[in-house]
Amino acid sequence: MQETEKIWMNGKLVDWADATVHVGVHALHYGSGVFEGVRCYETPQGPAIFRLADHMQRLHDSARLLYLEIPFSVEALRTATHDLIRANGLPASYIRPIAFCGYGHLGVHAHGNPIETVIMSWPWGAYLGETSLEQGITACVSSWKRVGPNTIPHASKASGVYLNSMLATSEARRGGYDEAILLTDDGYVADGPGENIFIVKDGVIRTPPLSTSILPGLTREAVITIARDLGYVVEETPLIRSDLYLADEFFMTGTAAEVTPVRVVDDQELGVGPISREIQTSYLDTVNGRNDRWSHWLDHVEGFVAKA
Repeated sequence: MQETEKIWMNGKLVDWADATVHVGVHALHYGSGVFEGVRCYETPQGPAIFRLADHMQRLHDSARLLYLEIPFSVEALRTATHDLIRANGLPASYIRPIAFCGYGHLGVHAHGNPIETVIMSWPWGAYLGETSLEQGITACVSSWKRVGPNTIPHASKASGVYLNSMLATSEARRGGYDEAILLTDDGYVADGPGENIFIVKDGVIRTPPLSTSILPGLTREAVITIARDLGYVVEETPLIRSDLYLADEFFMTGTAAEVTPVRVVDDQELGVGPISREIQTSYLDTVNGRNDRWSHWLDHVEGFVAKA
């Protein structure tokens, strides 16, 4: 992680090194926090943040599912993010809002602990490697299952849930793969550790439904819209493991991963297909300000001055 100048913390900008908490914060011990991943892109009109208000609304929704109340509104968090982008002077960056139970009572129940609210930003390139977007990645089906909807609320982007993702990712990397694929307890395809899943078969795009314990991805939602606007049929339908092996194309989506083709699943070679490439191009052209068709998703930062 590359340090930047400022972090927004509980209503004010502070120096990077000063954005600290006590080791007794509740979230460190119990995972009682929620977070978002947001990207800011350098466009011809200046820095533009992809679906910022939607991300901040999902942060609030995630918190509600954990009985947490964020003390800043969606609009206040949006304004804070703009302030942070201007303060750090980065034309493009990855943005990490996080809200978590702070220092106070250390029992499992938080008993009114304060909710710390923080927004970070720093440079971050291609999440799965510099060649991933062009050449595609390798993925394997993990032995770790996706958490069930009545185990932890999978619709919440909760920090504690991501232990599930960390285990699957670690297993995949140890096995020589770039990324993992998680199944549900009953064997249906769920998602990746930080991505949603799409396959293409006979020209039809298919993606697992929300009922299969997946995170309701904002990039997933945008890609469904883009694909349908381009004339493709998109079905939200349960998938099984063999559907991945027999797919004509396979790609993953996420804020960090963007639209990343999957060229290998376990020992099955799929390559990178034309539909995946078309959707990837449309998405990247949109977020980088080269295509106005879906430009309503971009939140431009006014008054920005880049820093050397």
